[in-house]
Amino acid sequence: MNKTDSIARRILGWKLNRWDRWYDYEKGVFINDCDFQPEQNLDHALMVAEKLEDLGYKFRADGESEVWFNEVRATGETLAQAITNAAYSIIENTSVVSSSALWRKLC
Repeated sequence: MNKTDSIARRILGWKLNRWDRWYDYEKGVFINDCDFQPEQNLDHALMVAEKLEDLGYKFRADGESEVWFNEVRATGETLAQAITNAAYSIIENTSVVSSSALWRKLC
């Protein structure tokens, strides 16, 4: 599972509908893999940041290549890449956030 897949599943709560498509239960829409690229698209990355804020993380950007979510710091060549890297770090380091807190919000 790559970064984008992990973020879609564990932060956004999307379910894999087909090998190339996600289903967003909150909005009731299908999202193709090619239509969700948070490392390249700042709007997609900011959607991830907004969801993390809903889950209790405070987002702070320091310039165009460094971000913080609470104590988690990440960098990237772009702001979108930095947000994606930070979100993935949260997934790797805290399984509790992606499961119990997310499911409380979704249910």
